[in-house]
Amino acid sequence: MTLPPTIRRVTDPNDPALAAFGEIQERSYYAPDLLIPPAAFGRLVSGGGREPRRDRILVAEDASGRVLGGTVYHLLPEAGFSSFLAVAPEARGQGVSHALNGVRLEDVRSHGLAGLFADSVFAGRQSPEERAAEARIGTDPHARRRALHALGYRTADLPYWQPVGGPDGGPLTDLDLLFHPLDGADTVPTSLIAATMEAYWSGWLGKSRARREAQALAERAEADRVRLLPAMETPRYWRAG
Repeated sequence: MTLPPTIRRVTDPNDPALAAFGEIQERSYYAPDLLIPPAAFGRLVSGGGREPRRDRILVAEDASGRVLGGTVYHLLPEAGFSSFLAVAPEARGQGVSHALNGVRLEDVRSHGLAGLFADSVFAGRQSPEERAAEARIGTDPHARRRALHALGYRTADLPYWQPVGGPDGGPLTDLDLLFHPLDGADTVPTSLIAATMEAYWSGWLGKSRARREAQALAERAEADRVRLLPAMETPRYWRAG
């Protein structure tokens, strides 16, 4: 019988589990250059307790200490944001994602936050090259969204994109914003979305640009609350187009 994985938070920048998780991240996502690079993991865990953004890395290990997967996420003033969760291909189907997600949600809850945001690619807006890259490493964007739904995440029904990262440095528009509400609600306040994304984006856009982008995101919502859809769906904005 396979024992459940052990989940632990990494706080030592020299912990060899960081390199092991970095290797899993590199081979678990079709575009690893869009993620936080493993070279930055040590810096994240070294300063992980400082507000307003508290960075976290968790790893899942088997009984022998072998790293099966991990997650990078951030505690922000009102909610958390998940940058990435990955499981080694050979360890999939063993409940590793569920265990990692459960521990980070408890961390979010213990800090009095509203829930955990994430963003995820929507297959219908991927290019043929991106779909081919997914196939080469054996991942499926449809399955990824089904897995996120099973973990409790829902699609926020508003036009969302990352401000940079797309062609020629423009916005990255193949992503949807997802949210796991700890209160089980079927809507999320637009103000919570804007505040969380401003805090998250500030680290790499700077405060002024992050504030402008978050305000623009809130204006696109066109309501005080945003509906939460099944995670397999994309917002109405993209379907209308």
